[in-house]
Amino acid sequence: MPPFLSHHILNDKHIKHGFFTRHGGFSSGVYESLNCGLGSNDDITLAHKNRKIAAAAIGGKHDAISGLYQIHSNICHIADPIKLDRPEGDALVTDKPHITLAILTADCVPVLFADPKNKVIGAAHAGWRGAVRGIITSTVDKMLQIGAVSENIKAVIGPAIQQKSYQVSFDLRDEVLSKHPNSEHHFIPDNDGKWKFNLPGFVSDLLVHLDIQHHRMNEDTYSDDRFFSHRRSTHQNGIDTGRLVSMIRLDSN
Repeated sequence: MPPFLSHHILNDKHIKHGFFTRHGGFSSGVYESLNCGLGSNDDITLAHKNRKIAAAAIGGKHDAISGLYQIHSNICHIADPIKLDRPEGDALVTDKPHITLAILTADCVPVLFADPKNKVIGAAHAGWRGAVRGIITSTVDKMLQIGAVSENIKAVIGPAIQQKSYQVSFDLRDEVLSKHPNSEHHFIPDNDGKWKFNLPGFVSDLLVHLDIQHHRMNEDTYSDDRFFSHRRSTHQNGIDTGRLVSMIRLDSN
């Protein structure tokens, strides 16, 4: 069974979730071993197999797995149990049991959501562009649309690149601050005239603004080899890297 991280604020007898590491799968080489990225140059058969064993690890052995073609947007979809064709977007929600929602990251921020009382769940991929464009708000809004109640929604920010590892340009900082001018405290000057950006902290502030109870994990995908990291691979002149999967599902039992 592939290892994963979880947090007790999402624990419920009807809800299971996991932020998976890179271990416990079938892929090899730069994708070793739980690569769940269907768009990589990995053997797609192995990527599908990895997704299935990850879903099974949280009780979804017989679930439909609903994923996305992620585009760093503010687009959130209601998962369709019949048409699972990876629509373009960066978040999914459902109120239906036996659908495992899956989002992929390799430094970006994964966020899993649940309203346990009304049995509505969500999963979002929040890179800096998607976060600035409103993917967190879109996810919460779509959950409300299908029956969630704001004060009952809880969220967990999973493993992602942390500020100490995330050097960014002036252009990125300017773009973030042009839309969120009160976020200057998430940038600290770096030695060579650039900045270190606290992307998970920025996402946390977005959840605070929406009054969503949440917890932030602090695992750094860049410095911790348990995780795939696009930036680490780039700095090591790697040809590619795998994608981590984060999953959440409803159980009818």
